[in-house]
Amino acid sequence: MATRSAGRPSAPTATEDPERAHGILKMLGPGLVTGASDDDPSGIATYSQVGAQFGYTMLWSVVFTYPLMTAVQEISARIGRITGRGLAGNLRRHYSRWLLYPIVILLLVANTINLGADIGAMGAACKLLIGGPAPLYAVGFAVLSVLLQVFVSYTRDANLLKWLTLVVFSYVVTAFVERAPWGAALRGAVTPTISLEPSHLAALVAVLGTTISPYLFFWQASQESEEVKVNEEEEPLKKAPEQARVQLRRIRIDTAFGMLVSNVVAFFIILSAAVTLHAHGVTDIQTSAQAAEALKPIAGRFASTLFALGIVGTGLLAVPVLAGSAAYAVGEALKWPVGLERKPLDARGFYAVLSVATLLGLGIVLVKLDPIKALFWSAVINGVVAVPVMVVLMQMASNPKVMGKFVVTGRTLRAVGWLATAVMAAASVGLFATMR
Repeated sequence: MATRSAGRPSAPTATEDPERAHGILKMLGPGLVTGASDDDPSGIATYSQVGAQFGYTMLWSVVFTYPLMTAVQEISARIGRITGRGLAGNLRRHYSRWLLYPIVILLLVANTINLGADIGAMGAACKLLIGGPAPLYAVGFAVLSVLLQVFVSYTRDANLLKWLTLVVFSYVVTAFVERAPWGAALRGAVTPTISLEPSHLAALVAVLGTTISPYLFFWQASQESEEVKVNEEEEPLKKAPEQARVQLRRIRIDTAFGMLVSNVVAFFIILSAAVTLHAHGVTDIQTSAQAAEALKPIAGRFASTLFALGIVGTGLLAVPVLAGSAAYAVGEALKWPVGLERKPLDARGFYAVLSVATLLGLGIVLVKLDPIKALFWSAVINGVVAVPVMVVLMQMASNPKVMGKFVVTGRTLRAVGWLATAVMAAASVGLFATMR
């Protein structure tokens, strides 16, 4: 019988490979869902417009934002896992309520507007796919989302959201179907094109505001705290420091991968719009459904259908995140019982906020409020909220009263986190400078 050479690692057995894959998949959770939900229908509209208007020249922007959003989201996740509370809970515990309440109210308003835009886009995309009345489909999606969050346990809901992230790759497929010019795309990705033209500045601000949004900070921190509550063997790291090495490593991998998914998909949405719409002179796209419809005569029904399916799928992923992050923020600010694992009667206020925010968003669709204006004001509010939240995030990360002995000491993470804050501050100034 042949013997294995000394010092040579054995090849993984058939049983080891699935176990290893399962272990990797278990590491992916809040970060993956957060990243994928960032490519919601309103984000798709933004990226489509950027690609249609500027072609390949703005691809570098999503490469640039990747380390920035990864740092901020990792810090948010660490705060949730270390303290066992979401951001609003930590704000209430350690900071002035004069800071807490305005941030939570503005977040609730911005999320509700964004919910309306996303639900409306899902209804319009469904109409493109099968015909029929878009408002009726919007009602169906809103009601389905509320029912799933209220009556399905967190564990099942989290797994469903995790698998739903696969739909975002429809945009990657679209780019390959249309045979994108990879040389031009690579040049656009690695060569920053910066212009002081108002249209360029507005596009850059739009990309930054879409990729780095306050609701993502609140959601990921709350989901990390939720993971502590639903797993009996786990505790907040302040109480169980022996779990820190494994959990902080998992957070880093989960967040880095999740944000990579987000930005890769954003890259391919811009690329798809550039290779189809921009190349054929279509430079004015206002909604994601309009982008899908515009693709049909240019790229064919298959590409248009893929694009529309992606809108529906990402909407099903993003609507719970938007509504849930608002509910966590309001509930924690008011010291209510919160959590998707709780029974409806045990967290009435939490589920009421979640449901009302979604239904108010649906109301925006049904009263036919201009979706472009709705998204504009959502972007303005997010711009106002993002900078103070990020400043507080960075202060929390360095505050022993919040983080215990797990204050963020890594120079790279802190430096990139503060850089992201400075960039978003500049973007907020740019947002108001480009307002018309």
